[in-house]
Amino acid sequence: MGLGGGWDNSPLTAEHLKQAHEAIDAALSSGINMFDHANIYTLGKSEQIFGQVLAERPGLREQIIIQSKCGIRFEGNGGPKRFDFSKEHILESVDGSLQRLGVEYLDILLLHRPDPLMEAEEVGEAFSKLKAEGKVRHFGVSNMNEGQIRLLKSGSDLPIVANQLEMSLDSIGWLDHGVHVNQEAAKANIFPEGTLEYCQLEGIQLQAWAPLANGIFSGRLPKDPSPAREKTARLVSELAQQKETTSEAIVLAWLMRHPAKIQPVIGTSNPDRIRACAEAVKTTLSREEWYSLYVSSRGSELP
Repeated sequence: MGLGGGWDNSPLTAEHLKQAHEAIDAALSSGINMFDHANIYTLGKSEQIFGQVLAERPGLREQIIIQSKCGIRFEGNGGPKRFDFSKEHILESVDGSLQRLGVEYLDILLLHRPDPLMEAEEVGEAFSKLKAEGKVRHFGVSNMNEGQIRLLKSGSDLPIVANQLEMSLDSIGWLDHGVHVNQEAAKANIFPEGTLEYCQLEGIQLQAWAPLANGIFSGRLPKDPSPAREKTARLVSELAQQKETTSEAIVLAWLMRHPAKIQPVIGTSNPDRIRACAEAVKTTLSREEWYSLYVSSRGSELP
């Protein structure tokens, strides 16, 4: 998402290409080989600059996993900002991504945001066509609840392999929904009930977007933080020092400690931060440490 410059029509530059090369090199040297895109990121320039890197590095394509998303349409073409899971739009979006990336297939295609006008059979037809033509190998969703995934699956025999949701030490509704069962506090929680458990039972990989919470626990604490955020940032820093690792590693290791085997989508294109994040796979949190971070982030003790 951070590649390709701004969200405007300014041209790509040599500096953008250099940034992409450095981000990819940092990821690969850290053992990260999956790259998450969307057709809308920097208005398509993210995929385009990534494609330029692939063109300059023959053989790289087969060493990595490319995931992209479609379904969000910005204002224009006679309509407002909207979501579109029509067969026509899905097929056109994939063709656009393939062209910008300069590749023959996507490893994974996610539907980006739920479309209230989704017709499962129509989406299923699009998926089947893309699969048959070799343009997409696997399919998933983003920001969907259990019911929406069940409805989508009714229109296709192809499995849903991933669901990308906002999950972080600062966005903890996915945990609170479980511990607030039979509690008054559950009424204020917007995280869709049962989604976490459903994905675990169905073998749907949970991917966390914004897992670093915009860096607020790893050096970018806002000017007037809440007491919970301030305390949590301090605890993250203390744990990082004790374990001789990075704050990013602590934040991500906390997510990855969950039995759902959550896959963080780190988002950053900063090489140093990518390498800092990669330390998470070497970092283990005890049950007590995990709960200390969770309770700290909540700002109140568990019920």
